[in-house]
Amino acid sequence: MDDADAVAKEIVRRLGNDIRVGLPLGLGKPVTLVNALTRLAAETPDLRVSIFTALTLERPAPSSDMQRRFLEPAMDRLFGRYPQLDYADMLRNGTLPPNVEVREFFFLAGRWLGVDEAQRNYVSVNYSHARDVLLAQRPNLILHLVARNGDRLSVSSNPDITADLMEMRRDGRLDALFAGEVNPELPFMEGPAAFPATEADILYDPAEPFELFSAVKQPVDDASHAIGLHVSRMVPDAGTLQIGIGTIGDAVAQALLLRERGEIRPIHAASPFPDDGFREDGPFEAGLYAVTEMLVDGLLQLFKAGIIRREVDGAAIHAGFFVESRDFYRQLRDMAPDQRARISMAPVSFTNTLLGDEHGKRTARTNARFVNSTMKVSLLGAAVSDTKSDGQVVSGVGGQHDFVAQAHALSDGRSVITLPATRRGSGGVESNIVWTQSNETVPRHLRDIVVTEYGIADLLGKSDAEVISALLEIADSRFQDELLEQAKEAGKIPREHEVSPRRRANSPETVSTWLRPFRDGPLPDFPFGSDFDDIERRLLPALAMLKEAASSRRAMLRLAVQGWRSRAHHAEALDRMGLAKPDSLRLTFESAVLAGCLRNTETSS
Repeated sequence: MDDADAVAKEIVRRLGNDIRVGLPLGLGKPVTLVNALTRLAAETPDLRVSIFTALTLERPAPSSDMQRRFLEPAMDRLFGRYPQLDYADMLRNGTLPPNVEVREFFFLAGRWLGVDEAQRNYVSVNYSHARDVLLAQRPNLILHLVARNGDRLSVSSNPDITADLMEMRRDGRLDALFAGEVNPELPFMEGPAAFPATEADILYDPAEPFELFSAVKQPVDDASHAIGLHVSRMVPDAGTLQIGIGTIGDAVAQALLLRERGEIRPIHAASPFPDDGFREDGPFEAGLYAVTEMLVDGLLQLFKAGIIRREVDGAAIHAGFFVESRDFYRQLRDMAPDQRARISMAPVSFTNTLLGDEHGKRTARTNARFVNSTMKVSLLGAAVSDTKSDGQVVSGVGGQHDFVAQAHALSDGRSVITLPATRRGSGGVESNIVWTQSNETVPRHLRDIVVTEYGIADLLGKSDAEVISALLEIADSRFQDELLEQAKEAGKIPREHEVSPRRRANSPETVSTWLRPFRDGPLPDFPFGSDFDDIERRLLPALAMLKEAASSRRAMLRLAVQGWRSRAHHAEALDRMGLAKPDSLRLTFESAVLAGCLRNTETSS
């Protein structure tokens, strides 16, 4: 069919007025079909549509005038001309009709904070259990974006749950309609993701397919590079790897590439932080195997470089889903078919668990290192990755608990939880290592390895006092005394305990001094390219500095004074922001402040 509204009506004709939709997370959403079904439900009060999904992708909405000036001129280039999902708009503005329900088990990070209906309908569940939560709702419709190759289809980016659902349809355990929307930009991925086109009940082939969502790469800062370098020392050759999306994932992949090229030892040798017994720094003679929930660009670059090459059942990578940049999708599309076939897209029941062929998985997943990021870690070793202390959900559990549990189940597996030691909150710099936290994503009894920019804390099998001591040594030194005192007050560490003197210089300045000689060479801001142009790359650190200074009137005035005389020098960047020729006192001040930020960031670099 080539008319989305006609597809929506055909679905209702076949299924009746109670539609229970299994909708894939992230990139796999057939946005045109979903919007057509949502519109039909809004026009038909007796039609009930229940959607179970996750990771609703949206282009960012600027939260300040400066963000608007930076993002709006480049929105299509950075994020793709990706259409908005109608149900997301309706949820946000409170107009979602009562006959449409949307439940998500993972949010786009931070996008649904303060949106009451979305927060109320969030379902907290491990990724590997989400399929069973969906099945309990008796879904009768699977909507999916698909790639087409002749008489075959591929759910490509999202076999994560769908591959299992399709298998259940084949053997009669699930009675659900499958409606697919073809998109030619979606790479045709093999493995359990692919199946004959005859298995689709309805196929929508639009005359004008929408452009895929593009995830913009952020610059890798000193803290992320330092974490990546530490993590690289614990990945053995012939082992198994999983890493997540974001700057820390990029940094880990870059550090492993430096190992392969023989360029990492001088960087490690210059480190002011102890190696804590982890000393892997050589090239990969046997190569790695990757089994991962998310296929990220860092893993793709390791695969293309030949580092990930150890095969299991003909595949060097087994992955559950992907959401990445347009260049990432292009790389997959342009890859030789035999090479692309070595990346097998599989359900999370395969990647995230040892269920099924447990013996085969244990044999394959040797020396596994599962690397995942978190928001905070308590001094007793629990990780907080999804929810704020007031119960507001930032993102979700996803597969983090799955991989932590899998690491503990494997005889030589390790879970590596990473986080920068500090963050900037509304009251200034805050420690990400805290005494206690009301919400926990990974409980303390599953503590293993924690890494900050200041080093590695190996917590496996340690007592509470030993865990506290180890985490204090990778905390920022500005917070060590307060954290230590809280532990002493609770009686969890001896009164005479002190942080090691060699760990008392844990500061951003120490990290910056270590990495500065390597930042223009092996440790760039964007190891795997960027959609930002040269001027935007100059603006990014300046805008970060501006955001930091915005809460202090004194800091803003100081920046304005510093930038007043250098505005001409930064005319090109100011013009990109529409501030080269300000026409009001407020804009003149903002122009001077931004020039001051540019002056400071370019001087420091």
